[in-house]
Amino acid sequence: MEKTIQTDSGIVIAPLYTQPVAMEEQPGSFPYTRGIHATMYRDKLWTMRQYAGFSTAEESNKRYHYLLSQGVMGLSVAFDLPTQIGYDSDHPMSEGEVGKVGVAIDSLEDMEILFKDISLEQISTSMTINATGFILLAFYIALA
Repeated sequence: MEKTIQTDSGIVIAPLYTQPVAMEEQPGSFPYTRGIHATMYRDKLWTMRQYAGFSTAEESNKRYHYLLSQGVMGLSVAFDLPTQIGYDSDHPMSEGEVGKVGVAIDSLEDMEILFKDISLEQISTSMTINATGFILLAFYIALA
């Protein structure tokens, strides 16, 4: 007799699946369990992004404009260490780290400078960040 195997959620896993499971959901339709595009990426390529950000918001903005002029379709913002852990650039613990491995963002004004003359309606943005993500998302939403 074969042992019954279950997931942590209590779903029984069959020893062998011979037929695909019929799904009511379709790609491109709510709840998007099969993807956000009806034809997936056969009609539209995925977004090509460049992970970038360094020094000041002004310098990073210049870099973003350059990347967009070269065909990048989306931006992935790299934040400096103080921004990632929630320190302002003028905090003593930030000394020597501001703008080193990404862009320093301390305020909504910095976010406005970072995305100056970039159409947020046409360019998708990714922000790889953890602890302070909700703050930077709030800045981004206020900017939009």
